[in-house]
Amino acid sequence: MSSGENSTHSTIQAKVFDFALTELVRQHRDSFRPLWTVDSWVKFLIWMTLNCGLSGERSSLELFAQGLGPPLTSRMRKIFFERQMDKLSLYVLADPAEPLVLVMPLSGGGSLTCQDAWKALEQAELSERVITDMSQWEVLNAMVAIPWQSLDTDS
Repeated sequence: MSSGENSTHSTIQAKVFDFALTELVRQHRDSFRPLWTVDSWVKFLIWMTLNCGLSGERSSLELFAQGLGPPLTSRMRKIFFERQMDKLSLYVLADPAEPLVLVMPLSGGGSLTCQDAWKALEQAELSERVITDMSQWEVLNAMVAIPWQSLDTDS
């Protein structure tokens, strides 16, 4: 087998892995409640750890996290805390580790109102986790930035 074929095979394997991992996260992220919290993310990681044959003990969880590595963990976390609202043509990114929830159009252009963003938040079950006073929201070009409620409602 030539090095070109090896490279093609590696590229195909990487794409299949990325596709499978993305679908796994998307299919299961809503199973871990409460949604949009660090707790839900941790529960998801524990579930993955157990399904990879490791125990739920601290040492196994740490080993799993180290095995994933920062780039893969970051990619999974982004997928876990994003939603694409096709009917509204909006994209929501709501990682509780970030100070703001971001709502933006899927197409990259067009105008976006606070009311449009609110519809996306309701559909994503985020409306109870963010500041509802739209005067505190920031409209930035084609994006609305919305602050989270205080941290004591995070779990």
